[in-house]
Amino acid sequence: MDFPVHIPFVEQLGLQLVRLDEGESELHLSVQERHLNSWRVAHGGVLMTLLDVAMAHAARSVHRHLPEMGPGVVTVEMKTSFMRPGEGELRAIGRLLHRSTTMAFCEAQVVAPDGKLCAHATGTFKYLRALPGRDRAVKPLASRAAQADG
Repeated sequence: MDFPVHIPFVEQLGLQLVRLDEGESELHLSVQERHLNSWRVAHGGVLMTLLDVAMAHAARSVHRHLPEMGPGVVTVEMKTSFMRPGEGELRAIGRLLHRSTTMAFCEAQVVAPDGKLCAHATGTFKYLRALPGRDRAVKPLASRAAQADG
């Protein structure tokens, strides 16, 4: 399944969107050499990205019925706990716990191939239609349709 928006960093890492349901998402990652830290296991930043993207997509999933899935989200805060090294085929499951019109509160976990928990996170996300960038220029969400046209 394609990600609903174009996210170059996520594509570069090789994350795969497997499921996007009402309030839930699931991503997979096959850990490769490029994902490793000096211990030869998945770098914590890779696990945090998996958790962040899983939560963000869980937050957005409730707007699946809207054109281009409605507003995008930005991470406001995130707390991560690491339990064990990430190796092999990892699964990240994100869940929307609560939302308002402007905020989403989520959790996610990364699970190893044996089903054991590698990492857990909670996060707060803000729903946005556009993002003010450098010199206050407005940056629209990079939709899949815009990527295909460009």
